[in-house]
Amino acid sequence: MQLTAFTDLGLRIVMRLAVLEADQVATTRVLAAELHVPATHAAKVVTQLARLGIVEARRGRTGGLWLADDARSISVGAVARALEGDGEVVECHGTNPCPLRDGCLLRGALARAREAFFAALDPLTIADVAAPPTRSVLLTLGARPPG
Repeated sequence: MQLTAFTDLGLRIVMRLAVLEADQVATTRVLAAELHVPATHAAKVVTQLARLGIVEARRGRTGGLWLADDARSISVGAVARALEGDGEVVECHGTNPCPLRDGCLLRGALARAREAFFAALDPLTIADVAAPPTRSVLLTLGARPPG
């Protein structure tokens, strides 16, 4: 199983926000630069994280991004599920439908494997994955040159 780039970036953004002090506020542009991704892509991810209630965002001169009050205790599996969505692991009914779709056992097995993947992430919280030694790396992202 491989997470989409969208989910990967979402988790990295949440982890980065998790190590900010209470008086620190990040911006989408700063996060994008720190994580070496286009600002437009980061903005889409931040918008979805805000819709999910994981990130709080405020526009304007005094605006910025920060984690919602209880976001550090959210399960990594729950965040990944929410960002990945309910899509199928494989596309059986697309523009070129699979000829096995009406009697295939693989689709169900892949759905169970996908859920097992997320279930393995459920015991971990955002606080867990932003703890040392990762915390030290997250704190130095803004100070490190790209690459």
